[in-house]
Amino acid sequence: MSKSILIVEDEIAIADNIAYALRTEGFIPHHVSLGQQALDALRSGIGHLPQLIVLDVGLPDINGFEVCRLLRQFSDIPVIFLTARSDEIDRVVGLEIGADDYISKPFSPRELVARIRVILRRTSGSLARSAPPTTQTSRFELRQLEARIFFCSHALDLTRYEYLLLKALLTHPGHVLSRAQLMDQVWTDAPDTLERTVDAHVKSLRAKLRLIDPEDDAIQTHRGMGYSLTGA
Repeated sequence: MSKSILIVEDEIAIADNIAYALRTEGFIPHHVSLGQQALDALRSGIGHLPQLIVLDVGLPDINGFEVCRLLRQFSDIPVIFLTARSDEIDRVVGLEIGADDYISKPFSPRELVARIRVILRRTSGSLARSAPPTTQTSRFELRQLEARIFFCSHALDLTRYEYLLLKALLTHPGHVLSRAQLMDQVWTDAPDTLERTVDAHVKSLRAKLRLIDPEDDAIQTHRGMGYSLTGA
């Protein structure tokens, strides 16, 4: 079955070139010019959700980084950023927000399609090895197809990395996962991330859980070893 790719790009000539290259390689491209259009369509779930999003950073209504940040609150669809800027800080920001790849303008549409294929192969392999679409414990509910986690029947407002981190702990309940193991599972697209990033995300997760249950202690610290999810 042909895979659907959403192009979010305000420059029509660039969008047309990408769409042509995608159609030539058997993909089904869809195009919108504004970030808000993309977010509204993805939130509504009208039609078939794309398998990947090609997202311009310099959109006229919402910065592409912000679009990706908002997207990661409710979806884990892979994202490739397009940008006229090639500064390292931009690449770092993009990956930390939750992008899967980053390509600078001008670029070859064939190279972009090649990168899309690599990401889709990687993500399809990950899905094949993942836990069932829905995993439920006494207090948590993981809905993988929606990329959402509920805690005590409340939907958690999570960033992409918070979601992936909590998902990793939920799919290995009671197991102590080292920082290195968590980084391998969660920060696959940001290999230069430091281990202290895991600690920062655990801290933010705990804060969000305690907004719902002030006495929550589900995420346990094992000094010198890592973290586990207990009493879930």
